[in-house]
Amino acid sequence: MVVKLHGPGFAAGPRRVAVCLFEKEVEFELINVDLFSGEHKNPDFLQLQPFGLVPVIQDGDLTLFESRAILRYCSEKYSSQGTDLHGKTIEERALVEQWLEVESHNFNAPALSLVFQLMYASKLGIPQNEEEIKSSEEKLNKVLDVYEERLSKSKYLGGDFFSLADLTHLPLIHYLVHDCGKESLVKGRQHVSLWWEDISSRPSWKKVLELK
Repeated sequence: MVVKLHGPGFAAGPRRVAVCLFEKEVEFELINVDLFSGEHKNPDFLQLQPFGLVPVIQDGDLTLFESRAILRYCSEKYSSQGTDLHGKTIEERALVEQWLEVESHNFNAPALSLVFQLMYASKLGIPQNEEEIKSSEEKLNKVLDVYEERLSKSKYLGGDFFSLADLTHLPLIHYLVHDCGKESLVKGRQHVSLWWEDISSRPSWKKVLELK
């Protein structure tokens, strides 16, 4: 049965899930949700996601939202196929989970704030908040300094294998590097830069960038 992934192909959450599905070799159908027209607030969509956010997947009888929960689910359900994204030992899995939490609680908020201010605020008729931009960039620099230290000792965040902990960063770092003029955040750190070149060159991510 084909997994249904609800969300626009350009948005961070759906992209995060799509790259996981590609890595796990899971066939899926992308069902576009027009955020700009407010389709995510329509009653039919709210039956799937009561908070009106993307992404949502439907896998058989299961409807699941929250992108990182979906990543964990897909990694577990389809563990016998595609790339092992979660680790084989309890120690490996613990480290992957640790860095997934770091991304969620430390990286995501300042990165998302920067992307919103630099990519979308003006499109939505909202003046850019220079104080918010400065504050978010300062916070993100501190987080990436920690990443630089970690990646000086380990090829990937969770260890020596590509995992969910790396995959989950792909959408927002792509926006920062390619759309927001903030490539120095990555390129200015030797090990973060090498890590980014590695993970962003994966065939799964290139397929995600082709989604419409």
